[in-house]
Amino acid sequence: MVKARHSRVQKSWMTRWSWMFLLSVLTMFMFLLILLLLALHLRMPNTNTSFAPFEHNHLNSIARNASYISEGEDEQGEQWVEILSWEPRAFLYHNFLTKEECEYLINIAKPNMQKSSVLKSGKPTISSARTSFGTFLDRGLDKTVRNIEKRIADFTHIPVENGEGLQILHYEVGQEYVAHPDFFGDELYTANGGNRIATMLMYLSDVEEGGETVFPDAKGNSRSVPWWNINKLSYCAKKGLSIKPKMGNALLFWNMRPDATYDPSSVHGSCPVIKGNKWSCTKWMRINEFH
Repeated sequence: MVKARHSRVQKSWMTRWSWMFLLSVLTMFMFLLILLLLALHLRMPNTNTSFAPFEHNHLNSIARNASYISEGEDEQGEQWVEILSWEPRAFLYHNFLTKEECEYLINIAKPNMQKSSVLKSGKPTISSARTSFGTFLDRGLDKTVRNIEKRIADFTHIPVENGEGLQILHYEVGQEYVAHPDFFGDELYTANGGNRIATMLMYLSDVEEGGETVFPDAKGNSRSVPWWNINKLSYCAKKGLSIKPKMGNALLFWNMRPDATYDPSSVHGSCPVIKGNKWSCTKWMRINEFH
């Protein structure tokens, strides 16, 4: 009888030891699994637009947004915002406009195109520095224009009332606009709505060669931009940070710093068109409401 009781005690101890061993193995497995998941999470790229890591003046930072398509708008390609520069603050919104919107703006502008001018002493003046053709559209002209203006306001966080009417521009072969600022240094031009705080430049057509938007004084290394290719840029575009026109893309850059001082690095120009035609649409936004 004593021998049998000893056998049962030994068997019970063996069972408890087996359960403890199994529990230890499971605990170790769960610990290793947690470590593996944590390592995978740390290696995943951060695609959150608001918190995507970047370094100041590094132009190869790309932030991707969820597609923004207004209700009733034609379907378009993938949309995302590309960080181009911090001096000036410049961002490229891919596929901001649909092909239909681009063609619509061109068609309604064609009958009213005139030789482009520059402001001198408060008066529009024809200048060899600007050789394109252009026309202005009244703000809120029709439903399509209002939808585009609202989308610009949503993206820039600047009210529609602070924006000038859309300007449609057409550049033929050889035509250009030499480097210039969009902000005003004269109170004569800021009486209505204050200074131009930001510019939204929308490309309405592709350009076979030339026609790039160039920032000659931008800070940073333009060659670090992922799509920068010296063999595909004109001579003019190689002089600074350049953006090649692509139908539907929109370039937003700020002419003034957050402290409301002028940003000289925002000086920009339109390189001569070498082959093809360039159509674009410009929206200037003021500090205050524009009337």
